[in-house]
Amino acid sequence: PAWLRRLCGQLLSERLMRPNGVQAVVRGIMEGTGAGGADAEAAAVDWRKCDTVAKILASCPQQCLSLEDYYRLVCPQILDLLHTQDKLTARQFQRVATGTLLTMAKEHPQLAEKYLLRPLLAPLLRYSDT
Repeated sequence: PAWLRRLCGQLLSERLMRPNGVQAVVRGIMEGTGAGGADAEAAAVDWRKCDTVAKILASCPQQCLSLEDYYRLVCPQILDLLHTQDKLTARQFQRVATGTLLTMAKEHPQLAEKYLLRPLLAPLLRYSDT
């Protein structure tokens, strides 16, 4: 039903914009996929799921007041996914983070540059300036 979809979307949006919300949502959605990694069909499902999660993360929720606020709150959390220490989830988190970064860069390049690319490339830029 439409009311349930709206409620789920609202709860998802609220969770994403909280501290560590992105990781909690990704863990919740990805739970149980890619554990074996040997089966080609399971790996394909894993890739599709990662792409779907990336598209969800790249979409600004209706409840958010501005796109820039959403990027400001969510992008640092997306970059944190790249530094996951748990080897079982690191691959999935990196796929989700990469897919989200690419989608955001295509859809809103200026905001993606400000909140994703500059922080990601900051060490290289500092090194190249010296």
